[in-house]
Amino acid sequence: MSLPVKYPIRSVFLPVLLAVFAAFFQGAKAEESVDRLLFSRGSLGPRELAVIVNEADPSSVAIADYYQKRRGIPEENMIRVSFPAGSDNLPRAVFESVKRTVDERTPPGVQAYALAWMAPFRVDCMAITSAFAMGFDQAYCSTKCGETKPSGYFNSASRAPYTDHGIRPAMMLAGRTVQDVRKMIDRGIASDRTYPGGTGYLLNTSDKHRTVRAVTFDRTVETLGAAIRLQRVDADYISDKRDVLFYFTGLARVPDLDTLGFVPGAMADHLTSVGGRLTENAQMSSVRWLEAGATASYGTVVEPCNILSKFPYPAVAIWHYLEGETILEAYWKSVARPGEGVFIGEPLAAPFAPQVIEQGGQVTVKLFSPRSHMLSLQAAPSAIGPYRSAVKTYVLIPGYNELSFRLPDTAAFYRLAYLSGEGAKK
Repeated sequence: MSLPVKYPIRSVFLPVLLAVFAAFFQGAKAEESVDRLLFSRGSLGPRELAVIVNEADPSSVAIADYYQKRRGIPEENMIRVSFPAGSDNLPRAVFESVKRTVDERTPPGVQAYALAWMAPFRVDCMAITSAFAMGFDQAYCSTKCGETKPSGYFNSASRAPYTDHGIRPAMMLAGRTVQDVRKMIDRGIASDRTYPGGTGYLLNTSDKHRTVRAVTFDRTVETLGAAIRLQRVDADYISDKRDVLFYFTGLARVPDLDTLGFVPGAMADHLTSVGGRLTENAQMSSVRWLEAGATASYGTVVEPCNILSKFPYPAVAIWHYLEGETILEAYWKSVARPGEGVFIGEPLAAPFAPQVIEQGGQVTVKLFSPRSHMLSLQAAPSAIGPYRSAVKTYVLIPGYNELSFRLPDTAAFYRLAYLSGEGAKK
């Protein structure tokens, strides 16, 4: 059985990673060139995320206030609503009223949501993150273990999900206590642009019903193993590992989580029926991953059966994460049919996001790549082009890359763009 995704996941010519404005005004000094750097958005940022707060829930208010301060969320992006707190299920009629208010108050530039609570985690048959992202639709709910309506955002190259797909992916700032959520938020922030080491553990367990993702593991290691350390492990669980960056498994309950050390920004989940029922104990709640030190997780809130497309594809999640996208973007893009699954974690965590440092006219570009690429520094007389591949070409290796160069003063604008072996696609 093969993954229903395409490899390589990216097209020949990727969106512009970086634009460098190099207009030299008469009398300007080279030392002032730091003002000439423009970034294209590599991942979602605080201005593109709105936080939904339940003012009837003191914990929601406390979590939202902390997150706003730590991430610099604009006040206009704090959407305050009110509904009864504490119940696992937000009935559809109540949700529809809340959703109308949220839609009315969401600024037009917002591309995603953070939900500042752990309960409710579903809207009848839908996960609450999917209901806020796509609106309640019975087509996102299954009957008799059937498939559900797919997401157009799955494995997408989009960096603007609402603009491109009409979806505002959502993630819950979830935890059993406010202090737990604060720690998780701090881990996400601490991970930004750290380009961490660590290992991705892909577990093929003895639970044959829940380990169905194992058919993808060898291909995942083959495709991404040059960029990040990945291990397929034929065992029910791992213990005493201090370098966990990814942990994908299939069990109703995962032992020995407290013996593990998770890297800030770590992603982890267990394929099981109702891991997304965050406050229940019939199976292990996905919140346990956050308590153990992960920065984001996923679980289903109703019986999904073991249909692969309803759970994260590790290869897709890891690929997009290594390309510099936030944990929210990478996780959402890895689930083809997310209607019944809830996403939890610190949405803006971006350990592999690119950065540009300019000092004394010297430009340093730090970025991570899931595979080999060719990058061209292109020049143009204006911001809209045309850009010519006439400056310099770089070879990116899988993993961490650091480029240094000085911008020539022969053109007004510069950008870095990915190339195939045949050169830039016009």
